[in-house]
Amino acid sequence: MEVGEHGWSGDTLGSCRGDTMKPPARELRKPNVGTIKRSIIDAILRDTIAFCKTMQFHLPPFAYWTPEDWRDAGHEYDEIRDRQLGWDITDYGWGEFERAGLVLFTIRNGDPNARTAYEKSYCEKLLIVGEGQHTPFHYHMGKMEDIICRGGGNLHVQVCNCAKTGRQLADTPVMVNTDGRVREVEAGETIVLTPGASITLPPRLYHDFWAEGGTSLVGEVSKVNDDEHDNFFLEPVGRFPIIEDDEPPLHLLCNEYPRAR
Repeated sequence: MEVGEHGWSGDTLGSCRGDTMKPPARELRKPNVGTIKRSIIDAILRDTIAFCKTMQFHLPPFAYWTPEDWRDAGHEYDEIRDRQLGWDITDYGWGEFERAGLVLFTIRNGDPNARTAYEKSYCEKLLIVGEGQHTPFHYHMGKMEDIICRGGGNLHVQVCNCAKTGRQLADTPVMVNTDGRVREVEAGETIVLTPGASITLPPRLYHDFWAEGGTSLVGEVSKVNDDEHDNFFLEPVGRFPIIEDDEPPLHLLCNEYPRAR
């Protein structure tokens, strides 16, 4: 995963003109992969499942599998293992999940190398975005995605073009497409998606998002997702946290599945 070079500048969210942008609260500069207690992961999963039920969004059966279920699952479930479908929780290595973090559930995803049996050319994810909880500025080189506010709080999406260097924010107008409406906005402008609204994010478009007015249930429909090679963050981040097992896992995360026997 490649990351950017430029530091945060300030303590409130503001314009991203030039080479800097401003996140909420204090500076977050150091890249690291932090630790999260399993009890916190389990609590997040319980809250997320309850929220999905409240929103009447039905998850696939393997969302509820226990570690014992996974130990008994044979090779017929290798697509889930190999494409890392399922639960994904990150705090981006900053250790402040409520302010910089995300819960994802990957429902389906093809193989970016197209060399396996997983010939799907698309990906679908569910994102649970907390109020004021940021996913830091990043872009993709190959993936185009639609981000849809499915329900709950409004989703704020801040956009900036990627500079020619690839590691800077460009001070140039941005063309955005929201539900078929194409228009030009200023660099660093925030698009507010109310429930049902969506935005199309093409490659090389920096974006940051967070919820307002409550937790937001967000859908992502895209080309095949490749977290390992196609996420480019403005700030250094850590992708998967190291989990401290202070209690048994409620459900395994997508990078924890045991191989089939």
